[in-house]
Amino acid sequence: MTNVPQISDAEWEVMKVLWARTPRTANEVIEALEDQTDWKPKTVRTLLNRLTQKQAISYSQQNKVYAYFPLVTEDECVRYETESFLKRIYGGAFKPMLVNFLKEDKLSAEDIKELKSILDDKTK
Repeated sequence: MTNVPQISDAEWEVMKVLWARTPRTANEVIEALEDQTDWKPKTVRTLLNRLTQKQAISYSQQNKVYAYFPLVTEDECVRYETESFLKRIYGGAFKPMLVNFLKEDKLSAEDIKELKSILDDKTK
């Protein structure tokens, strides 16, 4: 896995916009987020700057317009966050987490069926 930066919850929202379609200008990111957040444009620009500093995104410049694009994939970030969560909460072990979800009845019958299918594929 490449060096995946630690991304805050707010930065995740910006990354989702860029993963959905890229490159995007700051104004396009602001517009995409205005329906789902109450952030001011300055807040979004600050998040873009932070993500650039963390090397999660970069930009190309034409005249005075910056077009932002991700340097890490969504899949890489999800894997990193999953591993980080497992290490912090379950000491890196997946089984206790799965058992916890199963005991809490948080999984639907369809979810369980899908998990069984995945486990069956893993044992082949």
